[in-house]
Amino acid sequence: MFENLSESLSGKNPLSMHADCENCFGLCCVALPYAASSDFATDKDAGQPCQNLQADFRCGVHDSLRQLGFRGCTVYDCFGAGQQVSQITYRGRDWRQAPESAKQMFEVFPIMRQLHELIWYLSEALTLESARQIHADLRLALDETTRLTCLSPDSLIKLDVAAHRADVNVLLLRTSELVRDEACRKHKGPPVRQKAQGRGVDLIGTNLKGADLRCANLRGAYLIAADLRRADLRAADLIGADFRDADLSGANLTESIFLTQAQLNSAKGNADTKLPPSLSHPIHWLSPGCNVKSKKI
Repeated sequence: MFENLSESLSGKNPLSMHADCENCFGLCCVALPYAASSDFATDKDAGQPCQNLQADFRCGVHDSLRQLGFRGCTVYDCFGAGQQVSQITYRGRDWRQAPESAKQMFEVFPIMRQLHELIWYLSEALTLESARQIHADLRLALDETTRLTCLSPDSLIKLDVAAHRADVNVLLLRTSELVRDEACRKHKGPPVRQKAQGRGVDLIGTNLKGADLRCANLRGAYLIAADLRRADLRAADLIGADFRDADLSGANLTESIFLTQAQLNSAKGNADTKLPPSLSHPIHWLSPGCNVKSKKI
């Protein structure tokens, strides 16, 4: 499906770009700051190694992060930017071996993460048949974004990533319109577009249990702690939607678009939650004590 640069990113299909911590220098554990909150047990400044980071760049408490108050670590996803920066941009030379490069590496990492996130969305858009009329433009944008990930550290820091995101977003918005419009035309029954929809809509704590949200525009929606049990979210645009502590138990997200693993990791759910094939049920959904139904999937 993908041609030229979009065939491969550091030898990987863009659609399989998941964090590979074994080939990363623990960049998310050092480069990013966090503050004591419900997501983190302590404060940490950008560039300061996490107290749990070991000499081999692995997390010393990985299996107990939630229990120890580091839930934020379990919902973060770099989209493969960590291994790209570690093994490609800096050619396998880590910030401990070359401390003079540490500050620059930590600045490059969040830029690379944004580029990889765009590659994820563009790659998904190219799988959507409803958006076939703009596939050529999407492919060009994917090739260009992939090219940018191969820039030198100095060039990456100078990159106007916000401007590039804005250009890509035009295509993603058009993709969303095409997919949702076609899905609505195929839908037979009562109208599915409801009032409480739209980009950035505040639905914090809202009871949407069993709601028909097919074809909804929920880009950037605030769905924190919303009750979405058994809601139908097929063909809904979920890019940037905040699902922290939202209950997705039994919800149908199989044909939703621009959903990420990090969004699912921040939510509640169970084995009956239906997901797109590229995503998986978070471990904490299926573990005892999570207040969700648990069974083999």
